[in-house]
Amino acid sequence: MLCHHTIDKRNQGGISMISLVLVDDHSMVRQGLKQLIELEEDIKVIAQAGDGKEGVQKVLENNPDIVLMDINMPHMNGIEAAKVLKQKKVNTKIIMLTLHNEVEYLFKTVELGIHGYVLKDSGSDILIAAIRSVYNGETYIQPNMATQLVHKIQYKQKTDLIETTAGEMEGLTKRELEVLTLIAEGLLNKEIGYELCISEKTVKNHVSNIFRKLNVNDRTQAAVYAIKNNIIQLT
Repeated sequence: MLCHHTIDKRNQGGISMISLVLVDDHSMVRQGLKQLIELEEDIKVIAQAGDGKEGVQKVLENNPDIVLMDINMPHMNGIEAAKVLKQKKVNTKIIMLTLHNEVEYLFKTVELGIHGYVLKDSGSDILIAAIRSVYNGETYIQPNMATQLVHKIQYKQKTDLIETTAGEMEGLTKRELEVLTLIAEGLLNKEIGYELCISEKTVKNHVSNIFRKLNVNDRTQAAVYAIKNNIIQLT
């Protein structure tokens, strides 16, 4: 049973306070963010963590309104940590603050149900706006990233129909199609696990099932078969 601490939501002026946990593997980045954020009288950093695993622990211990989390971190990356928090059904809302401006990372976090996505090279006004928007129940995606996301979703809607129809003919599950696509892109099992936020052992099981269903013996054969028979569509 989780025990959540009660946090005073008001400061001395009676203003509703936004409680926040910072998760980033660089101490200087965390300290800089803390100083920047706490220039705002309605936001308070109540805890910090240096990796995703510690970040999950801090969120469970402090039950903040928001966790501001980097993606690339040791022990457990931000996407994996977000997935754990989602599985535990915490009330804390998640904002990713990252250097990654690739739409694939954004799309992956949106699929997980992340509440915000902000780039580290953004101005402080964007970060503060994201925190307040997410606190008020909105989803905040940095404007220049939002356009890319729309294009990605539109493309995925078109290709999903092709992939699902062709994949079902071979008896492949949606997850096996995802693994097969990454195999065709040349990724190793460990890299596939990172991309899909699953263990390397689980990836190996999916690969074995794919080989059996497609009646192939290795990764190259699987990739060639999938592309040749339009089971997957590579960009």
